[in-house]
Amino acid sequence: MNLQRIVAELKAERDQIDHAIAALNGLSTPRRRGRPPKAVQASARPKRRRRMSAAARRKLSRLLKQRWAQGKMKRAKASKPVRKMSRAARKKIAAAQRARWAKVRAQQK
Repeated sequence: MNLQRIVAELKAERDQIDHAIAALNGLSTPRRRGRPPKAVQASARPKRRRRMSAAARRKLSRLLKQRWAQGKMKRAKASKPVRKMSRAARKKIAAAQRARWAKVRAQQK
């Protein structure tokens, strides 16, 4: 019996068993397609936070206050001005509406 040959056969069997175990593990966990989850992406590259200097914060604050004061940050006004109706026009419309309803009631009787 050749001892080297037996060892080589045992190693080949071990490799086959390892391959079969890996294949079975792959079947039990579903494979993902597409982009990896965010946890994997975050670990791939460290996230650096950007910091703003105190002078830059003061400058930005001053500019924003100016914009608010000038009205650039406020809501835009309605494009059409609100139209107000005179009393005479309202009375005229109300009289016409009363006449229409009187006509409807007369037809119902």
